[in-house]
Amino acid sequence: MTAIYKRDLRSFFISPIGYVFIAAFTVIMNGAFYVLNMLTGENNLITCYTVMLYVLMVLVPILTMRSFSEEYRQKTDQLLLTSPVRPAGIVLGKFLSAYTVFLISLALTVIQVFIISVFGKVNSAIVFGNYIALMSVAAVYIAIGVFISSLTENQLVANIATLAVNVALFLFDMSYDLISLTWIKRIIYWLSLYRRYNTFYMGVFSVADLFYYISAAAVFIFLTVRVMEKKRWN
Repeated sequence: MTAIYKRDLRSFFISPIGYVFIAAFTVIMNGAFYVLNMLTGENNLITCYTVMLYVLMVLVPILTMRSFSEEYRQKTDQLLLTSPVRPAGIVLGKFLSAYTVFLISLALTVIQVFIISVFGKVNSAIVFGNYIALMSVAAVYIAIGVFISSLTENQLVANIATLAVNVALFLFDMSYDLISLTWIKRIIYWLSLYRRYNTFYMGVFSVADLFYYISAAAVFIFLTVRVMEKKRWN
């Protein structure tokens, strides 16, 4: 797994993908911070984190689209499948390499917290909660993207399909306010990525919600492993 992780992490910075993701994420978030905080003279970090959540929904497909699709296109997937690395190690290596690029991008936003702390007061519980939530949601996004990339050799298809799934999850969450039946609302809340985000959003750490995000990411990683195992046997 370590070899796959290092190889894929290096590939993000040999190709433009890693730089494009980090640059786009940084520019958008700095722009949002400037408009929401610097121009208004108010502490709107929470709003910035909400923007960040939706930005990830759009940008993560760019990060994950080549995970397996590029291997299929270049026919190097056969080398991976015949290597001594188990399918689970291959999938985890690719997942963690993409997740590392995301963490690098996220770390660049910490400067915003320091800027706010110089001119005002920062609620550390809310900041910590939002960062934990963003890391958790991003893990699910990346796991979904890696899974979809394992299904096609076309990077554009993988990108669009991952974005479509992310948007579908968002619309599914939006339906919560449009439905009056309590039992359906409970199902939507239980499955929603975004309703659970609200707990962390307010600075309340929820083990149950964190476990949900970890479980959701694990499900898609497991499905990707199954795809790789099927390809290996074929």
